[in-house]
Amino acid sequence: MKKTWYNKIGMLFIGTAAGCILSLFWGFTNDDVVQKERPLVSSMSVTPTTPYQISFCGQTIDLKRYERHEALDRELTSFSYLHATTMLLIKRANRYFPIIEPILEANGIPDDFKYLAVIESNLDQRAVSPAKAAGFWQFMPQTAKQYGLTITTSVDERFHVEKATNAACRYLKDAYKKYNDWVSVAASYNAGMGRISGELEKQAAGSALDLWLVEETSRYVYRILAIKQIFENPYKYGFILESDDLYKPIRFQKVETKDIPDLSEFAKQHGITYADLKRFNPWLKERKLQSFGKIYTIDVPLKEDLYYEAGTVKVHNPAWVVK
Repeated sequence: MKKTWYNKIGMLFIGTAAGCILSLFWGFTNDDVVQKERPLVSSMSVTPTTPYQISFCGQTIDLKRYERHEALDRELTSFSYLHATTMLLIKRANRYFPIIEPILEANGIPDDFKYLAVIESNLDQRAVSPAKAAGFWQFMPQTAKQYGLTITTSVDERFHVEKATNAACRYLKDAYKKYNDWVSVAASYNAGMGRISGELEKQAAGSALDLWLVEETSRYVYRILAIKQIFENPYKYGFILESDDLYKPIRFQKVETKDIPDLSEFAKQHGITYADLKRFNPWLKERKLQSFGKIYTIDVPLKEDLYYEAGTVKVHNPAWVVK
């Protein structure tokens, strides 16, 4: 009898305490808890805003059709919640867009194609795909040589930002002569001109966006459009950066040379480490440079640019940082 009474008191106490805790946690009365019961979540996820049209290379792309709207929504959602990766892309762009943009402009290529490089490589100079495509623009060896890049036992210019960007521009211009449409040009960079041309004809379509393609190629242009949206307004998509968060641009001394028997010794003579030499010249494959009579230009980073100090990072695009 006494044990039963203690059990009843204990259960009453536990129930009352639980109710009070729930009331405090949710800010509701007991009645409110019953009426507004909801699952407990640790964080809130908000779907990103998907526009009904977007500009790409001076062309307005209508995104009202279901498949286009949903395709862009998928990529915006993906990039918005790949927080670490997308944040790093913006940080890296502050270093590399000042190099890429002038080359695109000099070659008559729309500025929006810098986002193709972002999609291709995550702006990782040393990026190599499982298929052995390499560098910012992910050239395959045969295509790289076709567009003027040197690949030898000691040099791979697919990893040279300036030279690879110029080579990409030559490809993009060839593709534009074929399609006269920058969206189809972008799609062909992923699938190849032969595939896009063949499918446009077989499917009687006027735009690469209207083609039925393998999933990777179907998503490709929309990934470019999505990352452009986020880069143009990071804060809108939940990315908050200040100037000191961005990766600082590095200035270089340009050193022309032919054969270098020992790159470690070369680095030491120029006041930098071998690691620094390789980081800023990833196109150097070996511990020596065999030029085969060709003159190469090596980037030697300026020492004063190798250190961070508060308030010294130059912001390439003011839209990337909070005011």
